[in-house]
Amino acid sequence: MSKTISPSEVAAHNTVENGLYIIVDGGVYDMTGFIDEHPGGSKIIKRVGGKDASKQFWKYHNESILTKYTDRLKIGEVGEKAKL
Repeated sequence: MSKTISPSEVAAHNTVENGLYIIVDGGVYDMTGFIDEHPGGSKIIKRVGGKDASKQFWKYHNESILTKYTDRLKIGEVGEKAKL
């Protein structure tokens, strides 16, 4: 699970149709198959799709939630291109 995903690739996955990725603390999570299961509803996940959702995530969740779903939803780490 050490795949590196560019910020632009995450940004391109911002709808259910294209796949819905979010970033939490540098980890990239594919929320597409989880959106209907999310206890807080799908609206919030759709709002942060393709973006860094760390602030929103930590506002409502704790470490145990991240740990619980990491194996199922995490697809890699966000990587930055080298700045020349």
